[in-house]
Amino acid sequence: MKKKSSLKKLLQTHSQLIHSEEQKVLSHVQRIDGEWVINTLMVEGCDVPFRYRRARQYRNLKGARVNLTYYPETETVAGLEFEFMKVVRIRQS
Repeated sequence: MKKKSSLKKLLQTHSQLIHSEEQKVLSHVQRIDGEWVINTLMVEGCDVPFRYRRARQYRNLKGARVNLTYYPETETVAGLEFEFMKVVRIRQS
């Protein structure tokens, strides 16, 4: 129960956060960016990538079901804007 209450508190504190459960991961790519590893997920039913950073590489999540807490964000690359979802919290279901 403590995990659920911490999630509820997080969602109440930050109104822009979105929480999705039991999302199936279609692809998972990890690339090194300085001291961080940037993880990019593509989730079934959504054509916008989900991104998060970790200090080390993580096991491949392709085909796994995950619970995601995220918010939409945009990034400008070469004058073009790209939308992605910035993951705040990820848990394997």
